[in-house]
Amino acid sequence: MTRLDAVPAPALVLLGIISVQVGAGLAKTLFDVLPPTAVVTLRLATSTVVLVVLTRRALRSRARRWSRSDLTVAAAFGVVLATMNVAIYESFARIPLGIAVTIEFLGPLGVAVAFSRRRLDLLWVLLAGAGVLLLTRGDADSVNAAGVGFALLAAAGWAAYILLSAATGRRFPGSSGLALASVVGTLLVLPLGAVSGGTDLLRPQYLVIGAGIGLLSSVIPYTFELEALRRLPAKLFGILMSLEPAVAAMVGFVILGEVLDAREWVAIGCVVAACLGATRSQTSPREAPQV
Repeated sequence: MTRLDAVPAPALVLLGIISVQVGAGLAKTLFDVLPPTAVVTLRLATSTVVLVVLTRRALRSRARRWSRSDLTVAAAFGVVLATMNVAIYESFARIPLGIAVTIEFLGPLGVAVAFSRRRLDLLWVLLAGAGVLLLTRGDADSVNAAGVGFALLAAAGWAAYILLSAATGRRFPGSSGLALASVVGTLLVLPLGAVSGGTDLLRPQYLVIGAGIGLLSSVIPYTFELEALRRLPAKLFGILMSLEPAVAAMVGFVILGEVLDAREWVAIGCVVAACLGATRSQTSPREAPQV
């Protein structure tokens, strides 16, 4: 029995959610000294190194078996991974953490509804739309068009991530496909991070914080969620993940001092309720852990 076996599966999911959002909050504290693309580079590089080390045997043993189609899927997964991460960090730089994550959650909600044939799910779409409408009617100090636009791009990226994660999982064993995609994503983001961050990207203190962000935002939650999924039905896992926007808002308040008003909390509640409702009846591919 591993140490994680002793932790209840729902607790692992919640701990993973908290870890992701604390990592996001820590990343946002760096935006005063490093641009978002540079912070994304540090995050992806850290998670990529860890994933490659963990999957190196599978990567070596099966490298010659990969077809061009397999590599194309992994490359597309990497492009989506890079796009999703850059978009959400650019959104964090412009709007509060809780609002950005709430809008981003339209991605998995859209996938769940798209794979459902229940008319009731139209209600969840309308409820989520009402929530986003409430969020985007705020004043310019809390919400701006660019921040919302980047969050919507991240939502589209998350939807594609879920679908490509399933496709990659069918072609590559374990986490080897994700490792390959992470390499592609890191290589795509690296030039942007190098240009925007310059020599500051190599400062030891930023490298250490960046490694911490990578561990909190990717490695730790991915490990916890994989362990939880071994013991939880996918539907229950999805229900627990629906709490992430609310957790993001609370982390934004605690770490960043981002105070949301009553209207914004109601909006977040609408999106969380929509995600919960859609998850209870979904027949979609299981939501992949965030990376």
